[in-house]
Amino acid sequence: MYNASLKHKWDNKNVLDYAVETAEQEGEAKGKHKQAIEMALGMIADNQPIEKIAKYTKLSIKEIQSL
Repeated sequence: MYNASLKHKWDNKNVLDYAVETAEQEGEAKGKHKQAIEMALGMIADNQPIEKIAKYTKLSIKEIQSL
């Protein structure tokens, strides 16, 4: 009975750890995307070509055109 309780405790901890790790990765990706958009907006303001903006920001041309 004790072993089953301990296994359940560790399973719950693993699920929580995975959720935290996933949330951190998603937050980091969103932050990088936001930074790329800010860079693209600055490059657009400087009249840089869309192809150049796409190259340096890794955003799609379609996404840049929608800004």
